[in-house]
Amino acid sequence: MATFDNAYSRFVVMAKVVLPLVALGILSTLFLFSKSKDAELTIPYAEVDVESIARDQIIGEPTYTGVTRDGSAISISALSARPRDGDTTYMLAEDLQAVITTPDGTIIDIEAIAGTVDSVGNQAILNGNVQIVTSTGYQINTPSLMSSLNDTDLSSDAGVQAKGPLGVLDAGGMHLTETAENGYLLVFNGGVKLVYTPQN
Repeated sequence: MATFDNAYSRFVVMAKVVLPLVALGILSTLFLFSKSKDAELTIPYAEVDVESIARDQIIGEPTYTGVTRDGSAISISALSARPRDGDTTYMLAEDLQAVITTPDGTIIDIEAIAGTVDSVGNQAILNGNVQIVTSTGYQINTPSLMSSLNDTDLSSDAGVQAKGPLGVLDAGGMHLTETAENGYLLVFNGGVKLVYTPQN
């Protein structure tokens, strides 16, 4: 009986030492695995985002607003923009949208895939499937369009296709500008071909 009691006592003493050590080993193993997993999931993505922002200086959803000398309100927005070679006065933008509202109430909506805004030269150049819709009934498509930021002045020499009150036309270029009578004139030039649609 005494031998059994001694063996049991030794087992209890050993268990008190061994079991905590085993438990400590299991916890440390779980901690190490958890730490390495979290590091793999989070650190690389965080480093890429921070480095990209620091390098490219990308601006999300920028907006430019102003008033031209002839009183037209102009607003240009984009999905994103970044300075060209670190020069913040010359911005490269993607998914551009512009709205020009003239003093006589004419509204010109413009969309383009990309473009540049030069705040020193006071002009914006829109590129890639430029679509222009005016409240006077014109729908114009052109590969490239230049817009002044100081005056109501839009021009393209990249070829245009337009639908309007007179019908459908193709031309080598277009120019929208203010007239001396404080009105606005839209001129198509460069080999204009018009399919005239009579009005009822």
